[in-house]
Amino acid sequence: MLHDDMWSIGALAEHAGVTVKTVRFYSDRGLLPEAVRSSGGHRRYGPEALDRLRLIRSLRALDLPVPEVGRVLEKEDDGLEDALEDAVAGQLRELGSQLAALRWREAALQLIQDCAPEERADRLRLVGAVATPPSTAALARFWRGWLPARLPARLVSAIIEEAVPQPPAEPTPAQVLAFARLHAFASRPCRGSSDRGQPEVHQPGKGYRPAVLYDGLVEAYALASADVRLRRPPREGEALDCFVSAHAGARGVRDTPAFRRELGVQLATEPRIDHYWQLVAEVNASQEPTPGATDTWLRAALGSSDSR
Repeated sequence: MLHDDMWSIGALAEHAGVTVKTVRFYSDRGLLPEAVRSSGGHRRYGPEALDRLRLIRSLRALDLPVPEVGRVLEKEDDGLEDALEDAVAGQLRELGSQLAALRWREAALQLIQDCAPEERADRLRLVGAVATPPSTAALARFWRGWLPARLPARLVSAIIEEAVPQPPAEPTPAQVLAFARLHAFASRPCRGSSDRGQPEVHQPGKGYRPAVLYDGLVEAYALASADVRLRRPPREGEALDCFVSAHAGARGVRDTPAFRRELGVQLATEPRIDHYWQLVAEVNASQEPTPGATDTWLRAALGSSDSR
């Protein structure tokens, strides 16, 4: 220790248990201000620099980037607690993303390792097309393109939230494969309205009101979800009435027995995106019914009521 309690860069490094190079690195980036310079131009530090250096090392031990450390240190005299909380929360989010990517990569590697040799190249192409950690952007784009034009934004958002599955935090190899297949399905070029199962009500210029249809379908699916979850057979009731009413309202007609018969025939011949919903069920690997499964239940209920 020098006179006036000033330390040389070497003395500070020795007290902190670091190298001179480390002290110089943080000093050059403004994280460790020097107190004065000697007559020969050498750095001199006060004893408070040791506490600052220890704090820097603790923050870096949490893998905080140097700029983030600087932002925390700016609040050292006012608001350090809040700055630390924000920095740690941000680092936890980053770590969570990294762990999710590692879990996804592990399941993907297991999927490729465990499959038959003749399947390996195809699975590798499927999985390789998906980002790590996986993104749902392609699935959201699919629905924005599939849904009819001019739907209210709040309705589009609600449909996408329900229709787009989130990648599992700890996926199995089977879930990785299902998500990769779902991503491939949603990313392929659309060659026509029937290619992706778009119903007639999506087509413009025919007087349909798709917003009325989808508002009603959201309610009908919610009403039918308990029956679907409990695997009850399709039946008449409030959910079916709501389902038919949505279709009738979209066409500007009344719900009559004749309309129900006509609707049953039309829905039976319309293209579907059942493959999408099957893959969603495999990704979710849960007992919660997909909108596709609920729609199938309601169509079956309509068919049963038509046959009476």
